[in-house]
Amino acid sequence: MANRQVAPINQIDKKEERWFAVYTQYKREKLVKKMLDQKGIECYLPIRKVVKEWSKKRRTMELPLISCYIFVKITSEEYVPVLETEYVMKFLRIGKDLIAIPDDEIILIQKILQDNLDFEIEATQNFKEGDIVEVIEGNLKGTKGQLVEIEGKNRVLITLEHIQHTFRISIEKQLLKKIM
Repeated sequence: MANRQVAPINQIDKKEERWFAVYTQYKREKLVKKMLDQKGIECYLPIRKVVKEWSKKRRTMELPLISCYIFVKITSEEYVPVLETEYVMKFLRIGKDLIAIPDDEIILIQKILQDNLDFEIEATQNFKEGDIVEVIEGNLKGTKGQLVEIEGKNRVLITLEHIQHTFRISIEKQLLKKIM
């Protein structure tokens, strides 16, 4: 039996606008939204209010619901202008496939935020011990290591090998992405 390669799926259409997720540089989501708005490209940046507390201060902040992501509703004609937008890194793909996000999912996100429902959001990366991961936020951004242990629901332990020493660091899952 011959080994056939399957062509990637591309759900972008010439006439029908569809929603796609776009990956942005860290903390540049609002700026990307502003630039896409200026280009006349329909986009949606879900924002949630978060209360941050410091020693004696309390502040309500508006933060992106999903860090480094913005949604665009486009046709194939707008694909390149979106990619050419400063701070846009790439379109979210599943493997090599460019998959549209159903309108229902965008509407659901909007409803959850409008109703101020109590919810938690979690990336659906299926981490397992031995995965090579990269830190995507914070002071360790760009650092790569091996996941050595999953500590409960929200934290993992990774090993970073530098200067011939091994550092074992406990870090939150949402600060990591799997690279292999």
